[in-house]
Amino acid sequence: MQIKPRQHLLDIWQAIARHSFDGGEWDWGEWGGVSSVADAERLLCLLYPATEIPAFRLDDPDTTQDDVQQVLKKAGGRLDIPANIVTAAAEFMRTHTGEDKRPTFAGGYYFGSADKTKELSEEQRQLGVTDSFSMSITLCLATLGFLKVYETRTRRSDIKETIAELRSATSSRLTAAMVSLLRSFTVNVFDTDSSQGRTLIELLGQGRQSQRQVLNKFQTRFRPLRAAIVESVSLGIDVEEGLKDENQLFECGWAWSLVKDSPEIETDEPIGPQPEGVANAVPYLYFTVVALDGIQDLFSDRTLTLGLLNAEQQKLAEALRLRWELTQQYWSRIARFDADRWPLEDLPWRTTGQKLESEYFSLSVAAILVHDLMRRRATDDDLTRTVGVMERLAERGRITSRMTVDDPVIHELHNMGVKLPLQGSERVGPPMTWSMTDFSAQLLKRTVQLCTLSRNLASHDRLLRLAEDIFDHMWRRRIRDGEGVGLWDNIHAAYPDAEIHKRRVPVSWSITERVTEVMVQAHEMYRQPPIRSLELTELARALLSESAHLLGNEQMEPAPTDAGRHGMELRNIEVKLRRARSLVDEQPGTAYALTLDVLGQLDSLARAREAADRGV
Repeated sequence: MQIKPRQHLLDIWQAIARHSFDGGEWDWGEWGGVSSVADAERLLCLLYPATEIPAFRLDDPDTTQDDVQQVLKKAGGRLDIPANIVTAAAEFMRTHTGEDKRPTFAGGYYFGSADKTKELSEEQRQLGVTDSFSMSITLCLATLGFLKVYETRTRRSDIKETIAELRSATSSRLTAAMVSLLRSFTVNVFDTDSSQGRTLIELLGQGRQSQRQVLNKFQTRFRPLRAAIVESVSLGIDVEEGLKDENQLFECGWAWSLVKDSPEIETDEPIGPQPEGVANAVPYLYFTVVALDGIQDLFSDRTLTLGLLNAEQQKLAEALRLRWELTQQYWSRIARFDADRWPLEDLPWRTTGQKLESEYFSLSVAAILVHDLMRRRATDDDLTRTVGVMERLAERGRITSRMTVDDPVIHELHNMGVKLPLQGSERVGPPMTWSMTDFSAQLLKRTVQLCTLSRNLASHDRLLRLAEDIFDHMWRRRIRDGEGVGLWDNIHAAYPDAEIHKRRVPVSWSITERVTEVMVQAHEMYRQPPIRSLELTELARALLSESAHLLGNEQMEPAPTDAGRHGMELRNIEVKLRRARSLVDEQPGTAYALTLDVLGQLDSLARAREAADRGV
């Protein structure tokens, strides 16, 4: 199924308007306000495309396009839509702010209990989670950018008051989210003989290298990065001392929440008291990927151009950028530790901190590698091998291959998802879990990102075909009846023979938001100039040379009796040749086609003249 970002985004927006607006006003419904993650994801389904794609802008009613207005008619008229979005965003900020005026980042119903006999306490459901910290950065930046334009377009005094309140609350939430991400970043140092050490050694050695060989290689490969972390990142004394010992192994990334005993971050911004941390100082692959996704929005062209960060936030952003770069470098080197056979290519990946094994973790490592490949100039070899990993993940995840009888993959990756034990949560109640059910959506997102990055024809073609296959799978999984029609997730539509357990929540906003992100990314991909083929460029230049010569020859011939028509044909040929010359470097295929057409026209003129000569 071909990815048509504009049409598919319009379909998604129409479904959201049908689901989330009642009489033109935003309706959070039964599950709204319970999880800050889900609520942020729902708002981003509208705000992210509206602030990233000019054709979907809603902040200036005078520029709202007709088809956009039509699909959002349940959200109100042209002038009402942006006002209703501002009202919904203001409600979000009020709902997820505590009595002490502190922005809250509750995981809510996204948290699960590891003990089926015990329910989580309200205190546990109110715990902040890295997913919310990261999602809030993206939401706040989108909101601030939206307000920057809309406040100059509206004359309604009530909306201007709401805008002022919303801007203040959004800025505070942005700062609080950045502070929380700094406090949930961690470096875990461990001995080679520990359980974590043995797992990492086995992962990197892949049964082909001894512990000593792996350790020596690790020491050499990570010496500069180890030094950079010690010098640049403010950490506890014990961690710093451990990092200086090259016989120790380490991992870096983001924990699931604020790390226990993490020091408060000094800031003059009004974010209220900073809560105590709960999470063990152990990085999680999933939450690391989520954090990297949010942090990169702080450095986007849009954020810088619009000046969305104040001076204090810019300082926090630089601190996060440092962690973002260090983390990408670490996991990219881990993924490609052995040049002959990458650990990433040895599916599935096994985590060291949680002792879990799944294709989802392979996808998480691949996602960080994609981040790194986008940051630096990727080699063709890196890109080709990463494409191969993506294709294998799609096959192993039963997206491009058929399911088997009683297939456990459907249950583990798509239905119930991979359950992460949240280490440290037992300090405040029953042990908690976090489930990841968005394998297909994440795979689609990373595939399209790679497709945008790739300038190699063969790799780009493979990635585009894979992206279309995954998207076809995802599009089938839209909800077909009941609440949330046109949104996600109806797993049974893709796997009709599988036993599917019905979830409590009718709409998966995490999957819906990720599909929306993919459409924005696909729009960016199609906006890029097509990949230039050197071979086609040479052929197009050769055809241009022949065409120019034949045209010059034709212009020296005596004009036929229908000189007016003949002159028009020659002028038309000249226009096409000028167009072909202007495109030959950027679009050699188009130049080739135009020149072939010119050669055909010139040949027709030559044959007509020969026929006239014979007639004479």
